[in-house]
Amino acid sequence: KEILHLLSIFFVLAAPAPALAPPNRTGRGCPPLYREAFVLSGYRPVGLPWRCYVLSLFQIHNDSVKVWCPLLAALYVATRLLLFVVLQGGVSIVFYTHKTYYLQPLGMCFLSLSLAAALLLHPRSEPVRLSLFLLDSAGRGLHQFGRALALSVYSSDADWTDSIMGQLYLPAAAVLSWLSCTAGCCGELFPRHCDLSHRRLLQMGPMSLAFLLDISPVAQRLYSCPWSSSTAVLLHVLHFVLQVVLFLTAAFFLLCPVPECLSPGRFDIAGHSGQLSLVLLTLSTVSQQEALLRDFSWRRAGVVRRFGEEYLLKACAGFIAVTLSLPATALVLRRCGILARSTR
Repeated sequence: KEILHLLSIFFVLAAPAPALAPPNRTGRGCPPLYREAFVLSGYRPVGLPWRCYVLSLFQIHNDSVKVWCPLLAALYVATRLLLFVVLQGGVSIVFYTHKTYYLQPLGMCFLSLSLAAALLLHPRSEPVRLSLFLLDSAGRGLHQFGRALALSVYSSDADWTDSIMGQLYLPAAAVLSWLSCTAGCCGELFPRHCDLSHRRLLQMGPMSLAFLLDISPVAQRLYSCPWSSSTAVLLHVLHFVLQVVLFLTAAFFLLCPVPECLSPGRFDIAGHSGQLSLVLLTLSTVSQQEALLRDFSWRRAGVVRRFGEEYLLKACAGFIAVTLSLPATALVLRRCGILARSTR
């Protein structure tokens, strides 16, 4: 019976899906909620069966680049992490000793997969779209706090850790991760009160503050250390500059509809600002992950001795608290948004 059930699922998924032909150049047939400014075609029809959107992963539309970008990033990070764990002696030796590091790549994989699912499946219906993008907002906040936690442990110096900034770093990172989640949820719950550019600005504010806060231990470390002291420091400088340049460029494309505003319709499938910003943000995150992996390789031996087991356990407990609070916030805001709509 189980084999027959699996075969039936396979044939359902393998059955030919209805053609996902994009609407005409005017964008008629696609509700305003699903449109992007100056992007005229390439939209998938709304309300088709689930398997149509799953199979659209292998079709060309204006979400193709945005779906494959986080999927490939998650695959790369997961493969890199798995190879590192295997080469370093297995999960039992590495993972349980350095939980604070592995929270960051796991959080990035969760964010990438939730974002890919939201971009792939959101035309199914408005409630599905809302739920998926709220999950993505929670994943974004979780990734930000996991990144801050790992950088504070493996990429900071003792002087920074003992400073006031180092003492307030993790609480501030937790607040900014919550603000990032809340801003993303509000932008999705009340789309009629703000256009796409305002929603992007609402999303970019807490994200930029979180990025500036997260890189502060690395910036202080590079400022106080001679760049010519070793090739390792010079490599870290290059990673740091690359992260900042990619993030600033991504912020520009996220806030400005360039180049599609210059030639509406020409960059519908590939090249519009939403795709460019996502690709650049993903590259910045992957570059930061590579730099953090190098710090972890060099400094992991002295982490427990420097911070103490109690501090690391408290940091992991804080990560669990943030993990629980962000989905709870998304659920509460979703309920408030639904109630606000029903009372109009």
